[in-house]
Amino acid sequence: MKREIELVALHLTSPLTRSDIEKAMNVTLKKGIEATYYVEIDDKVLAYTQFNVLTLINWSRVDIVNTLETLGIEGADDFDKSGNYQEYPLLVDTALAENFAIDNDKITLKSYSIINLMIVSHVISQSVALEIYEQKLSDYYEQSRYLIDSADTYSIFKRTHLSRFAKQLVLIRHDMMIDLLLLDKPNILWDNENAEMLYNRLANMLDLKDRFDVVEYKLKSIKDDIVMVMDLTNHNHSSFLEWIIIVLIAVEIGMGLFEWFKMGFGH
Repeated sequence: MKREIELVALHLTSPLTRSDIEKAMNVTLKKGIEATYYVEIDDKVLAYTQFNVLTLINWSRVDIVNTLETLGIEGADDFDKSGNYQEYPLLVDTALAENFAIDNDKITLKSYSIINLMIVSHVISQSVALEIYEQKLSDYYEQSRYLIDSADTYSIFKRTHLSRFAKQLVLIRHDMMIDLLLLDKPNILWDNENAEMLYNRLANMLDLKDRFDVVEYKLKSIKDDIVMVMDLTNHNHSSFLEWIIIVLIAVEIGMGLFEWFKMGFGH
Protein backbone atom coordinates (compact mmCIF):
# COMPACT_ATOMS: atom_id res chain seq x y z
CA MET A 1 0.00 0.00 0.00
CA LYS A 2 1.27 3.44 -0.91
CA ARG A 3 0.41 6.73 0.74
CA GLU A 4 1.59 10.13 -0.49
CA ILE A 5 2.20 12.88 2.07
CA GLU A 6 3.47 16.43 1.61
CA LEU A 7 6.00 17.90 4.03
CA VAL A 8 6.55 21.66 4.28
CA ALA A 9 9.19 23.19 6.56
CA LEU A 10 9.39 26.95 6.91
CA HIS A 11 11.29 29.47 9.00
CA LEU A 12 8.91 31.68 10.95
CA THR A 13 9.41 35.37 10.23
CA SER A 14 8.35 36.18 13.79
CA PRO A 15 10.21 34.49 16.66
CA LEU A 16 7.86 32.19 18.55
CA THR A 17 8.30 29.92 21.52
CA ARG A 18 6.83 26.50 22.18
CA SER A 19 4.30 28.01 24.59
CA ASP A 20 3.30 30.66 22.01
CA ILE A 21 2.33 27.93 19.56
CA GLU A 22 0.53 25.89 22.20
CA LYS A 23 -1.56 28.88 23.31
CA ALA A 24 -2.38 30.09 19.79
CA MET A 25 -3.40 26.65 18.51
CA ASN A 26 -4.75 25.26 21.80
CA VAL A 27 -2.53 22.17 21.59
CA THR A 28 0.16 20.51 23.69
CA LEU A 29 3.48 19.86 21.99
CA LYS A 30 5.24 16.64 22.96
CA LYS A 31 9.01 16.20 23.06
CA GLY A 32 10.20 14.51 19.88
CA ILE A 33 13.96 14.31 19.37
CA GLU A 34 16.35 16.86 20.84
CA ALA A 35 15.10 20.35 19.90
CA THR A 36 12.00 19.09 18.05
CA TYR A 37 8.49 19.10 19.52
CA TYR A 38 5.37 17.80 17.80
CA VAL A 39 1.63 17.33 17.98
CA GLU A 40 -0.68 15.07 15.97
CA ILE A 41 -3.90 16.72 14.80
CA ASP A 42 -6.18 14.16 13.16
CA ASP A 43 -4.11 12.78 10.26
CA LYS A 44 -1.69 15.73 10.28
CA VAL A 45 1.52 16.31 12.19
CA LEU A 46 2.98 19.66 13.26
CA ALA A 47 6.59 19.83 14.43
CA TYR A 48 8.42 22.82 15.90
CA THR A 49 12.13 23.26 16.56
CA GLN A 50 13.84 25.69 18.91
CA PHE A 51 15.54 27.35 15.94
CA ASN A 52 12.15 28.72 14.90
CA VAL A 53 11.28 26.33 12.09
CA LEU A 54 7.78 24.91 11.72
CA THR A 55 7.28 21.63 9.85
CA LEU A 56 3.80 20.65 8.65
CA ILE A 57 3.20 17.11 7.45
CA ASN A 58 0.08 16.23 5.43
CA TRP A 59 -1.33 19.77 5.59
CA SER A 60 -3.09 21.40 2.65
CA ARG A 61 -1.98 24.85 1.55
CA VAL A 62 -5.18 26.37 2.94
CA ASP A 63 -4.57 24.73 6.31
CA ILE A 64 -0.98 25.99 6.36
CA VAL A 65 -2.05 29.55 5.60
CA ASN A 66 -4.76 29.42 8.29
CA THR A 67 -2.27 28.06 10.82
CA LEU A 68 0.28 30.76 10.07
CA GLU A 69 -2.40 33.43 10.39
CA THR A 70 -3.44 31.92 13.73
CA LEU A 71 0.18 32.20 14.85
CA GLY A 72 0.26 35.86 13.78
CA ILE A 73 2.81 35.38 10.99
CA GLU A 74 2.83 38.26 8.49
CA GLY A 75 2.56 37.38 4.81
CA ALA A 76 1.08 33.97 5.63
CA ASP A 77 -0.65 33.73 2.25
CA ASP A 78 2.70 34.10 0.44
CA PHE A 79 4.75 31.73 2.59
CA ASP A 80 5.65 29.59 -0.44
CA LYS A 81 6.99 32.61 -2.33
CA SER A 82 9.70 33.34 0.19
CA GLY A 83 13.10 31.70 0.27
CA ASN A 84 12.66 30.56 3.84
CA TYR A 85 10.94 27.26 3.28
CA GLN A 86 11.51 23.81 1.78
CA GLU A 87 9.03 21.15 0.77
CA TYR A 88 9.52 17.44 0.15
CA PRO A 89 7.05 14.78 -0.96
CA LEU A 90 6.87 11.85 1.44
CA LEU A 91 5.77 8.42 0.25
CA VAL A 92 4.86 5.62 2.63
CA ASP A 93 5.23 2.33 0.77
CA THR A 94 4.77 -0.82 2.86
CA ALA A 95 6.07 -2.91 -0.05
CA LEU A 96 9.46 -1.17 0.05
CA ALA A 97 12.30 -3.68 0.38
CA GLU A 98 14.33 -1.41 2.69
CA ASN A 99 13.23 0.73 5.62
CA PHE A 100 13.55 3.87 3.52
CA ALA A 101 14.69 5.20 0.16
CA ILE A 102 15.83 8.75 -0.54
CA ASP A 103 16.47 10.59 -3.79
CA ASN A 104 16.28 14.18 -4.99
CA ASP A 105 12.57 13.89 -5.80
CA LYS A 106 11.07 12.30 -2.70
CA ILE A 107 11.59 10.51 0.60
CA THR A 108 10.07 7.04 0.75
CA LEU A 109 9.44 5.35 4.11
CA LYS A 110 8.48 1.72 4.62
CA SER A 111 6.34 2.56 7.63
CA TYR A 112 4.45 5.58 8.90
CA SER A 113 5.88 6.20 12.36
CA ILE A 114 6.41 9.26 14.55
CA ILE A 115 10.10 8.53 15.00
CA ASN A 116 10.65 8.51 11.22
CA LEU A 117 8.61 11.69 10.76
CA MET A 118 10.51 13.40 13.60
CA ILE A 119 13.88 12.53 12.06
CA VAL A 120 12.79 13.81 8.65
CA SER A 121 11.33 16.97 10.23
CA HIS A 122 14.45 17.55 12.33
CA VAL A 123 16.93 17.24 9.46
CA ILE A 124 14.90 19.33 7.02
CA SER A 125 14.39 21.96 9.75
CA GLN A 126 18.16 22.09 10.17
CA SER A 127 18.51 22.61 6.42
CA VAL A 128 15.97 25.47 6.43
CA ALA A 129 17.62 27.16 9.42
CA LEU A 130 21.08 26.72 7.92
CA GLU A 131 19.86 28.44 4.77
CA ILE A 132 18.88 31.45 6.92
CA TYR A 133 22.43 31.61 8.27
CA GLU A 134 23.80 31.33 4.74
CA GLN A 135 21.73 34.37 3.78
CA LYS A 136 22.97 36.27 6.85
CA LEU A 137 26.56 35.50 5.91
CA SER A 138 26.00 37.03 2.46
CA ASP A 139 24.85 40.25 4.15
CA TYR A 140 27.83 40.17 6.53
CA TYR A 141 30.19 39.78 3.59
CA GLU A 142 28.84 43.00 2.10
CA GLN A 143 29.29 44.79 5.44
CA SER A 144 32.83 43.50 5.84
CA ARG A 145 33.69 44.66 2.30
CA TYR A 146 32.50 48.17 3.18
CA LEU A 147 34.55 48.13 6.40
CA ILE A 148 37.66 46.98 4.52
CA ASP A 149 37.21 49.72 1.88
CA SER A 150 37.02 52.34 4.63
CA ALA A 151 39.88 50.90 6.68
CA ASP A 152 42.28 53.73 5.79
CA THR A 153 39.92 56.38 7.15
CA TYR A 154 39.44 57.22 10.83
CA SER A 155 36.24 57.84 12.73
CA ILE A 156 35.68 57.87 16.46
CA PHE A 157 32.57 55.72 15.87
CA LYS A 158 34.29 53.06 13.76
CA ARG A 159 35.75 51.12 16.69
CA THR A 160 32.28 50.79 18.25
CA HIS A 161 30.87 49.65 14.90
CA LEU A 162 33.64 47.08 14.50
CA SER A 163 33.16 45.75 18.03
CA ARG A 164 29.43 45.39 17.47
CA PHE A 165 30.02 43.62 14.15
CA ALA A 166 32.57 41.24 15.72
CA LYS A 167 30.03 40.43 18.45
CA GLN A 168 27.42 39.58 15.80
CA LEU A 169 29.86 37.14 14.17
CA VAL A 170 30.51 35.42 17.50
CA LEU A 171 26.78 35.15 18.22
CA ILE A 172 25.92 33.70 14.81
CA ARG A 173 28.56 31.01 15.23
CA HIS A 174 27.31 30.28 18.74
CA ASP A 175 23.72 29.97 17.50
CA MET A 176 24.76 27.61 14.71
CA MET A 177 26.77 25.39 17.04
CA ILE A 178 24.31 25.30 19.95
CA ASP A 179 20.84 25.77 18.48
CA LEU A 180 21.10 23.86 15.20
CA LEU A 181 22.83 20.85 16.80
CA LEU A 182 24.58 20.19 13.49
CA LEU A 183 27.59 18.56 15.10
CA ASP A 184 25.59 16.40 17.52
CA LYS A 185 23.38 13.50 16.58
CA PRO A 186 20.09 13.15 18.48
CA ASN A 187 20.54 10.82 21.47
CA ILE A 188 17.77 8.52 20.30
CA LEU A 189 19.88 7.47 17.32
CA TRP A 190 22.39 5.64 19.50
CA ASP A 191 19.76 2.99 20.31
CA ASN A 192 18.06 2.79 16.92
CA GLU A 193 20.20 1.72 13.98
CA ASN A 194 17.48 2.27 11.36
CA ALA A 195 16.77 5.77 12.69
CA GLU A 196 20.48 6.59 12.61
CA MET A 197 20.77 5.41 9.01
CA LEU A 198 17.78 7.56 8.01
CA TYR A 199 19.26 10.59 9.79
CA ASN A 200 22.69 10.12 8.17
CA ARG A 201 21.25 9.60 4.68
CA LEU A 202 19.07 12.70 4.90
CA ALA A 203 21.89 14.82 6.34
CA ASN A 204 24.17 13.70 3.49
CA MET A 205 21.52 14.34 0.85
CA LEU A 206 21.00 17.88 2.13
CA ASP A 207 24.78 18.44 2.46
CA LEU A 208 24.39 19.71 6.03
CA LYS A 209 28.00 19.07 7.04
CA ASP A 210 29.49 20.54 3.85
CA ARG A 211 27.24 23.60 4.03
CA PHE A 212 28.12 24.08 7.68
CA ASP A 213 31.84 23.88 6.81
CA VAL A 214 31.37 26.53 4.10
CA VAL A 215 29.54 28.84 6.51
CA GLU A 216 32.27 28.31 9.12
CA TYR A 217 34.94 29.12 6.53
CA LYS A 218 33.12 32.30 5.56
CA LEU A 219 32.78 33.27 9.22
CA LYS A 220 36.51 32.73 9.76
CA SER A 221 37.30 34.73 6.62
CA ILE A 222 35.15 37.65 7.75
CA LYS A 223 36.62 37.42 11.26
CA ASP A 224 40.17 37.62 9.87
CA ASP A 225 39.20 40.65 7.79
CA ILE A 226 37.61 42.38 10.78
CA VAL A 227 40.67 41.67 12.96
CA MET A 228 42.84 43.30 10.29
CA VAL A 229 40.53 46.32 10.07
CA MET A 230 40.46 46.62 13.87
CA ASP A 231 44.29 46.57 13.95
CA LEU A 232 44.38 49.35 11.35
CA THR A 233 41.73 51.28 13.24
CA ASN A 234 43.63 50.93 16.51
CA HIS A 235 46.78 52.10 14.74
CA ASN A 236 44.93 55.09 13.31
CA HIS A 237 43.47 55.77 16.75
CA SER A 238 46.95 55.72 18.31
CA SER A 239 48.26 58.01 15.58
CA PHE A 240 45.29 60.32 16.12
CA LEU A 241 46.04 60.52 19.86
CA GLU A 242 49.73 61.13 19.16
CA TRP A 243 48.85 64.03 16.88
CA ILE A 244 46.52 65.46 19.54
CA ILE A 245 49.39 65.31 22.06
CA ILE A 246 51.76 66.93 19.58
CA VAL A 247 49.26 69.71 18.85
CA LEU A 248 48.64 70.29 22.57
CA ILE A 249 52.39 70.47 23.23
CA ALA A 250 52.80 72.85 20.30
CA VAL A 251 49.96 75.03 21.60
CA GLU A 252 51.48 75.04 25.07
CA ILE A 253 54.89 75.98 23.67
CA GLY A 254 53.28 78.66 21.52
CA MET A 255 51.44 80.11 24.50
CA GLY A 256 54.67 80.03 26.53
CA LEU A 257 56.59 81.84 23.81
CA PHE A 258 53.76 84.35 23.48
CA GLU A 259 53.89 85.11 27.21
CA TRP A 260 57.69 85.33 27.08
CA PHE A 261 57.63 87.82 24.17
CA LYS A 262 54.80 89.71 25.82
CA MET A 263 56.81 90.07 28.98
CA GLY A 264 59.90 91.06 26.95
CA PHE A 265 58.09 93.80 25.06
CA GLY A 266 56.51 94.97 28.33
CA HIS A 267 59.92 95.88 29.70
